[in-house]
Amino acid sequence: MNITICDDNIQDLTELEILLKKYKELHSNIHFEIETFLNPSILYNKIQENKLADIYVLDILMSETTGIELGNIIRTHDDKNAIIYTTSSDDFALEAYHIHAIRYLLKPIQENQFFEAMDYAVSYTKFKKVPIYSIKTKNGLISVPYSNIEYIENASRMLHLHQTNGETITSIFIRKSFEDEVNELSNNPYFIKVHKSFIVNMNFIQRLEGNHMVMRSGTIVPISKKNTTNVKRQYLLFVSKQFT
Repeated sequence: MNITICDDNIQDLTELEILLKKYKELHSNIHFEIETFLNPSILYNKIQENKLADIYVLDILMSETTGIELGNIIRTHDDKNAIIYTTSSDDFALEAYHIHAIRYLLKPIQENQFFEAMDYAVSYTKFKKVPIYSIKTKNGLISVPYSNIEYIENASRMLHLHQTNGETITSIFIRKSFEDEVNELSNNPYFIKVHKSFIVNMNFIQRLEGNHMVMRSGTIVPISKKNTTNVKRQYLLFVSKQFT
């Protein structure tokens, strides 16, 4: 595991490195290398070359390139790494949220807060090795493994993610189209968009019946008329592959 720290204040950079080394001593079972950057532009160029770390600890307010800019370029390459922001101002919390930063720590950094953030970052990067779908809720960003999703419904401009355990996660009001919101799932071979407002995990289809399907939970999901033929063909192809 690789961890990168970037802060253009030498004192803050040194203090973060000390905290990270102390965390490493307390967690001998976690093996990682530490790389520090005083110049954010150098780190920016490295990210552009797709040389990515697993965890980033980034200051937000830097002179040449901000932590938000670094976060944006990181996210264009990968969404599986954890980003922890440190800053002397809380003015950028919304921007950090949009980048899916896992923590937003105000300076001076408290040891217990930093260690908690690192615990979460380590578990986050391990969890991200399996495909997950992130949904924005009023309580923050929630990540759900693809394998836990039975289907997602768009109703009243909100996503209702129905899980295999019977629980439902509801998003905040979505500004993009439903198609854009579930695009990553549409590109996955296990998911199929069956209606303008529904996308389902084919692993949990119990049976097809005319213009609808019955999910394993017993829920009836409609199939739009124009999609009926394509949905049946794709589902039969999916089923046939399970037995080859």
